[in-house]
Parts: sequence; structure tokens; C-alpha cells
Amino acid sequence: MTEMQGQRTTSVQRPRMEVEFAGLRLRNPVMPASGTFGYGEEYSSFIDLNQLGAVVTKGLSLRPKAGNPTPRIAETTGGMLNAIGLQNVGVDAFISQKMPFLEQYHTPVIVNFFGNTAEEYAEVAARLNDVPNVAALEMNISCPNVKHGGIVFGTEPQAAYDVVSLVRERLDKPLIVKLTPNVTDIRVTAKAVEDAGADAISLINTLTGMAVDVKTRRPRLANQIGGLSGPGIRPIAVRLTHQVVQTVKLPVIGIGGIFRAMDALEFLIVGARAVQVGTANFVDPNAMSQIITDLENFCIDEGIEDINDLIGTLQL
Repeated sequence: MTEMQGQRTTSVQRPRMEVEFAGLRLRNPVMPASGTFGYGEEYSSFIDLNQLGAVVTKGLSLRPKAGNPTPRIAETTGGMLNAIGLQNVGVDAFISQKMPFLEQYHTPVIVNFFGNTAEEYAEVAARLNDVPNVAALEMNISCPNVKHGGIVFGTEPQAAYDVVSLVRERLDKPLIVKLTPNVTDIRVTAKAVEDAGADAISLINTLTGMAVDVKTRRPRLANQIGGLSGPGIRPIAVRLTHQVVQTVKLPVIGIGGIFRAMDALEFLIVGARAVQVGTANFVDPNAMSQIITDLENFCIDEGIEDINDLIGTLQL
């Protein structure tokens, strides 16, 4: 931010940046994407967590998970591939070891979680439901269902409906369901999770991709395939966000290749209530702080008093 921009934000009345969805009130619409911000503490020396709209944690499973062998990350043109394998400390260790740090802040904590079976999803949700300072849960349904031939819950609408329904029975807190783009029609999955009782939808998760080292003629990831994220996927993410906003009555959180305020604005304009920033956090740990500042300055420049007045303003 330039010196002139800094003076501008103090001499002009600041716009209202608060957004609300699914019973949550966020000071602004910007939060990290799960898996790109650790458990919050890892980034706390770079960015004030109280500045964020929410903190979204690394995905949690019922038991600790070591993840995939290395190499697990590969840079690509316009983004990166990752095959971390959902490495995490497990839900019990998170509650006892990680949550106390987050409780120091006034920022809502949204805990991402997953399971290998529907029963595991429900059990993790039930344990987190009893943690007072967890504001909401984000359910990652892009995981293999080991009881049913290795399908992914998020790619089969009936499986998505069933697992979300089961979690809804065990959970009182707001439930956000994160969708995979690796489907024929994401609108069908979105409608299924809405019918199952989700309170909000976040999208998109990564696109499936692969990269090859042409000299060794081997995959650049030990897992062979990984999830593609970064600026290269943003137009796809904006399209799918727009389609889901038009399909369901639930609030939507937009994710995919957001590096600047202008990127975030695309998602808000097509109807997302909030956004998550992922790969940008690896490039610049202070990226979300700059995005928040620049969103405010955009509103000032455009004479917008409330950022909510921008949401869903796409002209067709």
C-alpha cells in the first residue's frame, strides 16, 4: 500500500466490511483456505489473526495421519500441485494442543474435517461439537469412501447426501460443506448437500492434475497425481461459484486462485458471501492482510459504504 493510500483510508469514512452467513458474523469476508494456514499459530508472527474474517484450520481426521511420501508439492505455471495426503494431528490433539492458542483471539474458528467413512465423519463432528470456541465446521467431502469401492463422497450426489445427513444429526454448530470440482455437474452435488442440511457451501477444492519431470520421465509427485491450485484455476472457480449461487439458497464461500483484492471481488460479485485464500499464503504470508486493505480501498474509491452491496451484483 502506498503512503497516499494509507492517508486515504484515514481521511475517508471506512466502509462496513462485516459479512454474515450461516449464523456467523465475520469482521470481513477474507479467511484462509484449509490446508494452507496450518492451525493458525504457524502464521501468527506474519499476520494478526484478529484482522481476518475467520481462521480455517488444516483438515482434521479421527486419528492422526502422516500424509503421503515426498515429494508432495510441485510448482506449475500459474499455480502448484500438492499431494500432502491430509497430514494432521488428529481431532483429540487439536482440541487439547492447538485450540488453546486460537482461543486467545477474537476471530471465529472454522474447523475443517474429514473421514474415510461416514461414521468417521460423524464421530469427528460430534467431538468438535462439544468445543465451545469452535464457531463452525467445514466438511471436506473430497475423501475416499473406503467402505464403498474407493469412491469420493463429493463426486456421487447420493453419497454426499448420506454423509452430510449423518453429520447433521450429530452436529449443532453451523456446517459448511466443501465441494470438489472434479465432477460432471457441481450443481447436482450442491443441491444434494443443501437437501441434507448443510448451512453453507464452500468451493472449489483443488482440480486433479499431474506433472512429469521430462529428464527422469517420472511424476514430479510421489503420489503421481495431486491437487492443482493457484491463479490458473481462478476462472474455473469463479464459473462454478456462480453456478452454485444460482442453484442453491445457501450462502456460498468462493475459493480458487485468489491473490489480490480484485480476484476476491470477482467471487463476491458473482454472489459469494466470503472468500478463502489458499496458495497465495505460501507466496506471501501477509497476502490476506493486503487483500483486506485493498478491498476497503476499492470500496472507498467506488463510493461503496457496505461491502455487502457488492455481493451478487453481476450484470448479465
